[in-house]
Amino acid sequence: MPTTATKPKPVAQEALRLEQDAQALHRAVSDLVRVYQFRDRNKICCHDISVTQCYALESLLEHGPMQLNELAAHLFLDKSTTSRVIDALERKQYVERIPKADDRRAVALRITVSGRVLNDRIHRDLIEQQKALLRDLDPALRATVSQVIEKLAQAAQARFSAGDSCAMPTDCCPPSGSGAKA
Repeated sequence: MPTTATKPKPVAQEALRLEQDAQALHRAVSDLVRVYQFRDRNKICCHDISVTQCYALESLLEHGPMQLNELAAHLFLDKSTTSRVIDALERKQYVERIPKADDRRAVALRITVSGRVLNDRIHRDLIEQQKALLRDLDPALRATVSQVIEKLAQAAQARFSAGDSCAMPTDCCPPSGSGAKA
């Protein structure tokens, strides 16, 4: 009796497809992040702050005054790295430390007026770059791309916020916040 090749089971096919999709997503996101990191570093550094400092300003602007631990969580950095980021921003007078109303021993971080002005200027520059990238794309594709990236960002944030920052053994992963430029 001749043997015939059996069809892969649907579960196995789905697992293979998921693996292929994950690899393709990894390549695409890695390429995009690499381009944006260099773009952001080159563009933002023209304003005398690092990319990490820019993210700190954005977080304070978006979420309002917060304590250092809260900001560290928003930035996915450890407290000591975040402290160095804030120290630099405070020296440049883009952030200030204010006593919390309900606990005078506690300090909140707040973006200053000059920090807002700087953030607005950087934001406008970056939006102009985005417009140049999107200008030649079909409007439906532009909307879809933005929605997909937002969904991926939300999924990643939810996963990493839940403590799943590294699926590899701990000896393979650098400590949280290492290598981040303050």
